[in-house]
Amino acid sequence: MGSAAILIEFPKARARPPEVPEEDQGSVPTPRMLAWTRNATLSRLERRMMTEKELSEAIVKKAKAKFEDITGDQLRAISAAAVALAYEQKALDDGAYARQKTDAAVRNGKSKRFIAQTLSAKGVDTDVAASALKDTDDLYAAVVFARKRAFGPYRRGEADDKRKAKELSAFARNGFGFTIGNAVFEMSADEADAILAG
Repeated sequence: MGSAAILIEFPKARARPPEVPEEDQGSVPTPRMLAWTRNATLSRLERRMMTEKELSEAIVKKAKAKFEDITGDQLRAISAAAVALAYEQKALDDGAYARQKTDAAVRNGKSKRFIAQTLSAKGVDTDVAASALKDTDDLYAAVVFARKRAFGPYRRGEADDKRKAKELSAFARNGFGFTIGNAVFEMSADEADAILAG
């Protein structure tokens, strides 16, 4: 009786990622960094709408905290990968972001000037912000502001010169021009309510 050979087949080893030349190791993110970037990006975008700049800054900040020895080149690559993934998932749209933030800000009594500055700080392009702001009504927003602060037509009691100066300066600090601030200041409550009713 001959002995039969028993053949045992081991599973094939997973393919290793290609070796990165030593001089490039500081510029290419590791697979662990890229996996973390994907998860962190999707997690952030599930929670709230962001601009490209906000996403990039958030990922870079977290990556610096997560990976102690990360290089500037790796940070730029991770940031670019996060933004590319967000666009691939159709989760980044600065135009929709600007429209949503503009609508909410007007409902909260913010002026066009204030909204434009906020969008600019968030990294929204000037043309995109202008497009979102074109249909906003500063008078409507000023009336909302007056109602929230009990100014002008919503004031309790009479206004002396000191009170009028205080109210008009509050309008100016919040980005409303003198003309609009004065118009709201001089309105009756019925006129203001008619503007809010639309």
